[in-house]
Amino acid sequence: MNWLRPLILLAVARFAHGIGETCGNYHYGHIGYDKTRVVGGTDAQAGSWPWIVSIQHPWVPDLGHLCGGSLISTQWVLTAAHCFDQINMVSVVIGVTQLTQPGPGAQVRSVKQLVMHDYYNPDDMSNDIALLELDHPVQCSPYIQLACLPDATLRVSELQNCWIAGWGSTAARAADPKSSDHLQEAKVQLINVKLCNSSRWYAGDIHTHNLCAGYPQGTIDTCQGDSGGPLMCKDNHAEYWWVVGLTSWGRGCARARKPGIYTSTQFFYDWIVFQMTCSNFLTTSHIWNHYITTPQPSQKPCPTPSVKPRQIPTTMGEFNSCPFLIKILLEFLSGSKGLQSAWSQRRVL
Repeated sequence: MNWLRPLILLAVARFAHGIGETCGNYHYGHIGYDKTRVVGGTDAQAGSWPWIVSIQHPWVPDLGHLCGGSLISTQWVLTAAHCFDQINMVSVVIGVTQLTQPGPGAQVRSVKQLVMHDYYNPDDMSNDIALLELDHPVQCSPYIQLACLPDATLRVSELQNCWIAGWGSTAARAADPKSSDHLQEAKVQLINVKLCNSSRWYAGDIHTHNLCAGYPQGTIDTCQGDSGGPLMCKDNHAEYWWVVGLTSWGRGCARARKPGIYTSTQFFYDWIVFQMTCSNFLTTSHIWNHYITTPQPSQKPCPTPSVKPRQIPTTMGEFNSCPFLIKILLEFLSGSKGLQSAWSQRRVL
């Protein structure tokens, strides 16, 4: 079966290049590490952030909202690892702005599998990233679109127009924080990580794979309830948006010199591609199972593209049909069966 390896490499490269090609449309736990909600925001308009999702659990009081997340393909949601102890009874609501009135455009999915980073550490909130595979694909619409994820070619630090959004509590010091029924949004600034990690700010607790966003004086921030939701920045040269961070943690809410801390999606771009790709191989062709045995971050068992693709979003205002990317792999592997048969006949001759 060695002949199939280069074909799989080609398939993976094609799959990775397709992630986020139609994305970015905009239509409008532990002591000291507080999980998060938007404070100082305003009501978002319907469809403003069409990739944001509400991850829900029936045991969560009131609205059932647990965490936020971002739809990065028709069957995958990117979120924070600290949101989950297990995924029993967890559901994902897509295309909604007001939780109590989801509207006809909303879609609900169950979770097929949870993929947490192997080196996630709840004690220091390192590697706070996870993927949810949905039980079946969503259908895109004006209210449901895919998020763009930045690869290494994007200069994230130069992005100027950045926003946060979520359904968390809007009160910074509420004794009993409750989720907001209506999606909240707020504009924030990216803050230099070195400044954020200085002695009067976070004193070295921020990791190299974190981003820092908010305001030095506080007042606007994420806090409990918005965990896993997106930190989004508009491209400097085009009308689309990048999800550059995942809401991870912070000290208090909206405090001076204690802005929100986010997991950098750019840092984990290869990990995201790796996990999505390997999962597809596991469900598509059992002959590759023995190559997928070593955990991240080595990434050697499952082939990954040698060239990091740059995302190519659609033009603002155009609604893509969210082509099902796994279908590409299925068609490719189906076609490879004919090549396998021809190769076997050639060897017999």
